[in-house]
Amino acid sequence: MNYLEFRNKMFDLSCFNIHQVYAWKPGFDRNNIVRWTKKGLLIRLRQGYYTFPEFISKPDFALYFANRIYRPSYISLHTALAFYGIIPEAVVQVTSVTTLKTTSFSNQFGDYEYKSVKPDLMFGYDLKPITDGRTLQIATPEKALIDLLYLYPFYNTEQELENLRLDENFLLENLDRKLLDEYTLNFKNKALESRIQILKKTYNL
Repeated sequence: MNYLEFRNKMFDLSCFNIHQVYAWKPGFDRNNIVRWTKKGLLIRLRQGYYTFPEFISKPDFALYFANRIYRPSYISLHTALAFYGIIPEAVVQVTSVTTLKTTSFSNQFGDYEYKSVKPDLMFGYDLKPITDGRTLQIATPEKALIDLLYLYPFYNTEQELENLRLDENFLLENLDRKLLDEYTLNFKNKALESRIQILKKTYNL
């Protein structure tokens, strides 16, 4: 098989795995993938998952790939807070929540970290449209904050929460406090409820 035939078939997927290749061509020689990756014609995202170098320059695809290479998952925690402008600094690592085991990957698009939660806590995310008509699974602002305080329990003092430098205008004007409380109760976790109360006190919510 030549590369152009392969590219024409797989490019619109943006991110594909080896099983999708075999579904198309059962007799596909996997050595082609190795060779094309070495030549820079493909980029390895994680074991068995690949994309094309053209996507490096496309906005939001580093985030989109976070959803695709480890599923089910949605972007949350520091990355989601930065996406909404709730924390000031750009986040280098793409952080997600998953029902699979906690893990991490690194590739040319960045560093990816996945934090594990129980299946009944896998809620509170939206589909946000990005370029090329694709969508991104990302936590709502309320769920991103709750996931953060749940998965990083050291955020349990006013000082630690102040260090996050959350955007107070966003919290006061855009945060749905009723939804924040509703999501918090769904966790059925007294320690989390306590940290949410400290958050409210710290930022006068």
